[in-house]
Amino acid sequence: MTTFTDNSSSVLSSTDHSGPDLSIVVASFNVADLLRECLASLRGAFGALKVEVYVVDNDSIDGSPELVEREFPEVSLLRNAENVGFARANNRAIREATGRYLLLLNPDTRIPPRTLEPMIAFLDEHPDVAVAGPRVERPDGRLDEACRRGFPTPATAIGRVLGLDKVFPRNRFFGRYRQTYRDPAERYEVDSVVGAFMLLRRAALDEVGVLDEKFFMFGEDLDWCYRFKMNDWKVMYLGDQRIVHHKGASANTAPHRMNWHFHKSMVLFHRKHLVQRYPFFVNWLVYCGVGLRFAAKSVVMFARRTRARNAAPVPASTPGPESDEAVAEV
Repeated sequence: MTTFTDNSSSVLSSTDHSGPDLSIVVASFNVADLLRECLASLRGAFGALKVEVYVVDNDSIDGSPELVEREFPEVSLLRNAENVGFARANNRAIREATGRYLLLLNPDTRIPPRTLEPMIAFLDEHPDVAVAGPRVERPDGRLDEACRRGFPTPATAIGRVLGLDKVFPRNRFFGRYRQTYRDPAERYEVDSVVGAFMLLRRAALDEVGVLDEKFFMFGEDLDWCYRFKMNDWKVMYLGDQRIVHHKGASANTAPHRMNWHFHKSMVLFHRKHLVQRYPFFVNWLVYCGVGLRFAAKSVVMFARRTRARNAAPVPASTPGPESDEAVAEV
């Protein structure tokens, strides 16, 4: 395994680890240009950390694997013969990784210089924290609200359907899912961070296990954080660190399929963690609501696709309205 190193002084408190400080795993599918940007940004983000990087390619046809081999020879490339989804692809590299911390990173992210070292230092100083995530911004500077979330419940779902979380963003009840009542520039404990950037402690991972591969795409980050919390680990949002996320880039390559997996993940999460908490009629309403939402989103996406046929083509690596709609609330 080839590792990145930097000879500048380290701020890490744990200096007796002989292997890498950090293993970075990037699961990628047909986003070659953004993957290049992501990997290039990583080269300036390590500071004094010893790092190994894996790219797991889900059978891309846009030249992504060849790009990695040609331009980033220090990266370990793992190729899948088919698109096996986010969880399974990441798990393949997680099982090979040797770092004392792991970072799951989307290929459509950009990491500013020296971002990773202070986050690793935070985890070194807080041994009860399993997962940490930064403030995630869209390219236009808007906050990606999925980067700090409460766990979804029937109550929060009703509030979101009725738009009460947007009408009363500072209300602790209605703003609980998106944490809109909190300052995005501060640090605090949350239920979940977003899978686009999840920094994990190896010891917690060994205790809780890898990603649940029943989640093809979407929801696996919520499920993972839920499992960490149920094992008395903390999940922290570090708003003083930031990354950029071109959200929906991979989903844009198959928007209708991603819309299906997005809504399927809602049902999987509820069945796995919440179904025993509620009476039958509440669970029935949840499933009906997810089904109706899926149908409505499908109609909207079909209508947008029909209108877009007469418009200028959108580059495959650019999130369009369909993919953005599918992932807007993940």
